[in-house]
Amino acid sequence: MRAGWSYVGRRALFALITILVAISLNFVLFRLAPGDRTSALRCQGCTQEFKAQVRAEFGLDRSVPEQYLVYVKETATGNLGRSFVTQQPVLAELWKPVRNTIPMVLLGTLFAISLGLTLGVVSAWRRGTITDRTSVWSGLLLYSLPTQWLALMLIFYAAGPLGLPTSDIADPYLAYENPGWWPELVDRLQHMVLPAATIGLVLFGEYTLITRSSMLEALGEDYILTARAKGLSNWQIVRRHALRNSLLPIVTLIFLSLGFILGGAILIETVFNYPGIGLQLYESVTERDYPMLQGGFLLLTVSVILMNFLADLLYFRLDPRVTE
Repeated sequence: MRAGWSYVGRRALFALITILVAISLNFVLFRLAPGDRTSALRCQGCTQEFKAQVRAEFGLDRSVPEQYLVYVKETATGNLGRSFVTQQPVLAELWKPVRNTIPMVLLGTLFAISLGLTLGVVSAWRRGTITDRTSVWSGLLLYSLPTQWLALMLIFYAAGPLGLPTSDIADPYLAYENPGWWPELVDRLQHMVLPAATIGLVLFGEYTLITRSSMLEALGEDYILTARAKGLSNWQIVRRHALRNSLLPIVTLIFLSLGFILGGAILIETVFNYPGIGLQLYESVTERDYPMLQGGFLLLTVSVILMNFLADLLYFRLDPRVTE
């Protein structure tokens, strides 16, 4: 038990140190850009006095070490500054698109997990058959396809026949009709299908290949022969022994993909004009909204670190030997 808590403490400390490093890099990289953040403000005919006032408001008249200490302190309290465009707190502005991205990512990931793990297990169990070859080639094909191209193909060939919307998060006219929560939920899910399907298909190929590889390694172990000798059925061998012992790399992949896909959704959300964090970051780049960019990059980095930490905790639950 003590070893378990020691393992959790070490992983938590490592995660905190990594977050601090990410905050520091986020501070340094944006200050390496030409000029300063006030140069992005649209200000024609501004006097030098006004520019100096703006620099003082953003703390740019202080030394770099002082700016860094203030930045770390404000970030720790959740203050990421104000958007140049909306003049609203960055954290509040980021939360709006994040609320839209999270359910889409979860829906696509659940689709990829359910289909990818199932096909990976079946492919490994029937190694060398037509089922195995079809699964491997399908996984390789989907894994190698450009994300934006796959999104466009879904728009061209799936949206019309299925009657699915290809942009935005909801029907703008539905709010005026006030139909109730159920039609609004159905409408949101319909708008979410194509972006989520794109994420799911991209992850499906990766999950299938990793699951197959892990299962093949587990099926070659001696304890599988022992299980067969005991007379266990094929389903019992897969569920109790092979799959459980092949979950570690799969768990890592799932949690890391959840973190990375929040940032990787930029292309998908841009193609579908889906108002999530990816589209928000893209618009912030075009508008040179530095506080929003800085806050968005930090949010995505922290999400990857936290997903990695959760994977470490689940590792400990699945295999206590990781504490050794």
